Amino acid sequence: MKLLLIEDDLMISDAILRSIRKTELAIDAVHSLTDAQHAIDTYEFELIILDLNLPDGDGLSFLRKLRAYGKEIPVLILTARDKPRERVEGLDLGADDYLAKPFDMDELVARIRALMRRRSGRTMPEICYGDLVLEPQKMEARLAGAPVSIPISQLRLLQYLIEAEGRVKTKQQIIETLYSWDDSVAENTIEVYVSQLRKLLWPDVIKTIRGIGYSAPSVKS
Repeated sequence: MKLLLIEDDLMISDAILRSIRKTELAIDAVHSLTDAQHAIDTYEFELIILDLNLPDGDGLSFLRKLRAYGKEIPVLILTARDKPRERVEGLDLGADDYLAKPFDMDELVARIRALMRRRSGRTMPEICYGDLVLEPQKMEARLAGAPVSIPISQLRLLQYLIEAEGRVKTKQQIIETLYSWDDSVAENTIEVYVSQLRKLLWPDVIKTIRGIGYSAPSVKS
């Protein structure tokens, strides 16, 4: 659910961040391979958007190293290098998709979603949880068939816990997995989100595991 953008052009980076953050996805950005390696070693990401021409090295070499270390995270190459030979080289090294600059932001978002669906094996856009139906791509939810307005930050949290299938997630895991560095989400913010979700939906939609974290208990769909 959280993406990492590796792009040294600040104008392109900012444009991508603005577009992605309008969706159900969270994204962080770094501008060098050194910072990218630190981010990957420190945080968990669902997908990497990788530029190839970076100030401290070549993106293809970084991709080769990533795969050599057994990192299977999906990688979408985003670059001005659009010759067939270069595209083939990137895909052969383990890239999952390739988008040449200039590009359309809607196409970028669509390709990201396609890669994430492919990774999860999910083809249906809906997530059913009892009488609750989530449509993350549309940022919509229905409870017993009636539309319910859930803020995107809370929708991410709810989706994450439902997909964990009852496994307990700590507040720190939630913050690191779901929210961008710029979101400034603290542990007490998660408590507020949980409280608001319980008011919007039903009291035990999220279970508190005292001193540990939260889980979404199993319900019949």
